[in-house]
Amino acid sequence: MRRAFLFLILGLLFANSSCAQDVQIGVLGLFHPRQITLRASRDTLIVHAAEKMFVLEPGQRTSSAEISSSEGKLLLRAGGSITQISEIIATGRDDGRASFTLTVSGKMSRSYRGRLVVKAENGEVVPVVTMDLETAVGSVVQAESAPGTPLEALEAQAVVARSYFVAGRGRHHNFDFCDLTHCQFLREPPNPDSPVAQAVLATQGLVIAFQEKPVAAMYTRSCGGRTRTPAELGFPVNGYPYFAVVCDYCYKNPPRWTRRISPEEAALLSRNSEAGRLAVDRQLGWNAVPGNSYTMQTVNGEVVLEGAGQGHGIGLCQRGAKAMAENGANYREIIAHYFPNTLVENLNKEFSH
Repeated sequence: MRRAFLFLILGLLFANSSCAQDVQIGVLGLFHPRQITLRASRDTLIVHAAEKMFVLEPGQRTSSAEISSSEGKLLLRAGGSITQISEIIATGRDDGRASFTLTVSGKMSRSYRGRLVVKAENGEVVPVVTMDLETAVGSVVQAESAPGTPLEALEAQAVVARSYFVAGRGRHHNFDFCDLTHCQFLREPPNPDSPVAQAVLATQGLVIAFQEKPVAAMYTRSCGGRTRTPAELGFPVNGYPYFAVVCDYCYKNPPRWTRRISPEEAALLSRNSEAGRLAVDRQLGWNAVPGNSYTMQTVNGEVVLEGAGQGHGIGLCQRGAKAMAENGANYREIIAHYFPNTLVENLNKEFSH
């Protein structure tokens, strides 16, 4: 009964909330797929391909369709026929949202809830899911939070993720955000009775604001003891400047690491910027240089990095937020610590532009 009640409440929240917004998220781009399988999971799925329409029913032989890229267009295999088309749209009944699964053969399968548009670009299949803001927030918090994270830390993460979605659009030319850490790591929506879903519901519509404008809030796995500012890492400062704050837990318990790289790779780091760190990570792997707080010395022709912290170090420190919550801080106190001079506001408020 409790689970059914939460399904009902979340459904009403996502469908009717006055502060609900649609977010377009490009998914599966990491895999550069040339073919995907679309499957109806819980709802009937209506697939529109120009003048043709196909119905995918969960649990039936007609539950799935194959979509592949061919000569700059899409090939849709559904209902016993093959259709070449430039765009495919999949929705629920009455053009509404639906739950569905996308599979990249041999690599992964992932579930979504929303409306799907698929196009072909540079020989690849490009799926874009349009979901309401609260579903997107839940999907991010589910992906970004470690198991066992206290509810107040999850609520802080939900406000931060929502703020980024509201204020951080424009990072891609054909959709609002991707599902990678370039924007926000996004996976499947949380179960309705999970702590993550509860955190999203408890903070519905709340964002971080600075000078009466929503903040494209950033966060990091661990700051190493002190958060950074965008200016320190070579990022342009637009709107909220951030402020370096001491993170007590990471300061007393820093996650330390050591790496050895070549002098040529180290030269990329000499700029002490996030761009330099990512350049090395692109060459050696995404954990080659875990964070931006480190010392550098040459030993036997190699450069030895000794550092603390993981990620760029800007904004909310997830490790520190977890510790604050465990020590009794609520989500507003966590946000006030990592985002000084800001307010937590409701999206219903009329922000200045």
